[in-house]
Amino acid sequence: MDPSETNGEVGGSYSWCLNCCTLCSVTCEGFQANLQCEGQVLVIHGANYGRRDKTTCSAGRPASQLQVVQCSSQTSTNVVAESCNGKNSCTISASNSVFGDPCVGTYKYLEVDYTCQFQTVTCEESEANLQCGEILVIHRADYGRHDQTTCSNLQPHCRLRDVQCSSPESIEVIAASCNGKNSCNISASNSVFGNPCFGTYKYLEVDYTCQCKYLITEENKYKKSYYVFILFKDRLQDAETMKQEEKDAKEFNLRIKS
Repeated sequence: MDPSETNGEVGGSYSWCLNCCTLCSVTCEGFQANLQCEGQVLVIHGANYGRRDKTTCSAGRPASQLQVVQCSSQTSTNVVAESCNGKNSCTISASNSVFGDPCVGTYKYLEVDYTCQFQTVTCEESEANLQCGEILVIHRADYGRHDQTTCSNLQPHCRLRDVQCSSPESIEVIAASCNGKNSCNISASNSVFGNPCFGTYKYLEVDYTCQCKYLITEENKYKKSYYVFILFKDRLQDAETMKQEEKDAKEFNLRIKS
């Protein structure tokens, strides 16, 4: 499907995979972007309200509204991130009232690149169980305490007061134990992460995604499941970028196999 064929007649919004982790949503001006992460949370990586080509969201529009292709609202990413980060779903209007009008007279659209991440919280002395049908990729981890409510049940107030507590080794420990595996169990304990705040009852937070990988067979040496390409003639990425992604995916697979 060509993005130029997607307009108000089919809802003005559509999505595809940039890769197995990253999704891209495009919403024509005047319609609502609806970002969904069932059972996970949204993490916004980039957004642009404007126009970068003459074909996306072009059906039924006069040529005069499609000529400006260097149009971008500088606040796009911040606006979408503030509205959507950390939520299971998010609806945001692709409109001048939300993003301002970076190019008067041009018909615009909203592009959003995002991932759906799992978030787990494990109380001290319990075990975190991270599960993936594919490959675990750790994005953030923290063993400590940042509020007085998380993992507070039956704990005295004196053990909840320190909310600026963080083990600096958290991400390194989790990544070394879990990255590249299908599942991973790790104890939320001082023996694993050290004790960053004596006398405080802590918890382990982990944000992660499930990454695909290439499936190599003799018949089809590089069967794409690590990167899912749905090719449009006016894709956000040019041919050279696509070639680089394929190269990166192949190198990733070789590291997994070795």
